[in-house]
Amino acid sequence: MIKTKMNELLGVKHPIIQAGMGPFCNNMLSIAAANAGVLGLMSTSGLHESTRTDQFKIYEHWARTVGADPRESKKDILMKAFQQANERTKATGGIFGINVMVSGMMMEHAELAVQTAIEAREQDPSLKDRFKVVFTSAGDPIPWAKPLKDAGFTWLHVIPSVKGALRCQKAGVDLIVASGHEGGFHTSWEPVHSMVLLPAVVEALKESGTPVAGAGGFCDGKSLVAALALGAAGVQMGTRFLATEESDFAPMWKQGIVEAGDRGTLVARGFVGPARWIKTDTSKVHQKNTLEYTPELFLDSPGPLTEGAMKLMEYERVAINAVYDGDKDKAMMAGGECAQRISDLPKVADMVNDIMKEAEAVIKNMPSLLK
Repeated sequence: MIKTKMNELLGVKHPIIQAGMGPFCNNMLSIAAANAGVLGLMSTSGLHESTRTDQFKIYEHWARTVGADPRESKKDILMKAFQQANERTKATGGIFGINVMVSGMMMEHAELAVQTAIEAREQDPSLKDRFKVVFTSAGDPIPWAKPLKDAGFTWLHVIPSVKGALRCQKAGVDLIVASGHEGGFHTSWEPVHSMVLLPAVVEALKESGTPVAGAGGFCDGKSLVAALALGAAGVQMGTRFLATEESDFAPMWKQGIVEAGDRGTLVARGFVGPARWIKTDTSKVHQKNTLEYTPELFLDSPGPLTEGAMKLMEYERVAINAVYDGDKDKAMMAGGECAQRISDLPKVADMVNDIMKEAEAVIKNMPSLLK
């Protein structure tokens, strides 16, 4: 069995993180992942006010999966999510957490999510056994050090650069996730891929001893072993977990991953910058319009929020709503480059077991590849 610093730090059986893929609901997926022995992450951005007003079906789906009425307060909905996950992971001892976007535009919502998580564990101490992780993303980690450390959470943060990793080290993050440009949906402005980014971050943090996980392109045992060889303590997988039986994502979305095929993704505008989409006629139009309206996106620059940029974001909003409406002609589905290597929709537990078996077999076979 493969054991790393990640296993010990998080209390998981396998060194894998199931990505918290917001703003979409993955409440059921996170429970299945936790029960399969990996870290299961719930996304929280699906309860943001902008989702409630502009993408209500996503907001409603998030609430309904935890037995809540979408008219309830966001705090009450989150409380029910934590309680449900706690109850449904009790038998296996599965470890779960939340992903919280901490960018400036998400600050109020992030504070609500973190404070609710803290209160939930104070009200029910049994939550501390398995609701162990807060995973922050898309913002500066420094302001979150004191509240998360004081509350006793294990703290993870995702970054796209060595500079970001050093910022996390300064903040005292417990485990840093280095996310390469292969990843799905929100991706970094600079196209630095995992083969370069991951070892660079590991080397930069060598003296601190802070463990690093790789993200972006990891989807099976082979790629897990590759991450370990580059010095990582484990990996985060998003697209691979999206395409599973228990995944909360819309059936059209999951099928889009399975059908992506060779060279099956492209990068175009997203709500918070560059986004990686499954290549379809609709997303190709979106990419073409991105080049016309916001060419700076391909020049590693956010650029101004112009009328053209607003049109692109409206196009994205309509396209994602179309996924949940079942309108294939208007739909766009995000996904990582590894979508071209995914061809099935397995049960989460079976998939995790297969990944670990393959990883062990690859390690065992490694000497035979050397002369």
